[in-house]
Amino acid sequence: MIRKKRKFVIAGAIIFLAIGYLGITGYQNAKTFDYTVSEFQKADEAIRTQMVKVSGEVVPGTVQQTPGDFTLKFTVAEGGTSLPVVYRGDVPDTFKPGGAIVIVGKLNSIGVFEAKTLMPKCPTRYVPVGKAPPTKDISSWQT
Repeated sequence: MIRKKRKFVIAGAIIFLAIGYLGITGYQNAKTFDYTVSEFQKADEAIRTQMVKVSGEVVPGTVQQTPGDFTLKFTVAEGGTSLPVVYRGDVPDTFKPGGAIVIVGKLNSIGVFEAKTLMPKCPTRYVPVGKAPPTKDISSWQT
């Protein structure tokens, strides 16, 4: 009887420790800090080599992609500072020059940001091409 209890307690402790370990390592791998381009450029070297999220705007005219190649090169700018970026993978349909974007990755040894994820920001309101945005009728209670 005591032997069964001891086995049950030991098995429970092992499961509890395994779940705790997986939770802690998952949290450490998933946590990333959010910066704008100017904040990231001013950050300490230790932070610049960690996995971070950087937000800015894709500079028009800097996007380069070779046909048949999954490598995309572009520059992200914000607050008067810019950051060269390289990304390898499928480019999201909403990616466009001049659009707002959040990139996740880290800076390499030659000063180029190696993005692992591209997250283009979508406009807050859809407006069809060639149409003016709708105006609010302030006389209506449904504004």
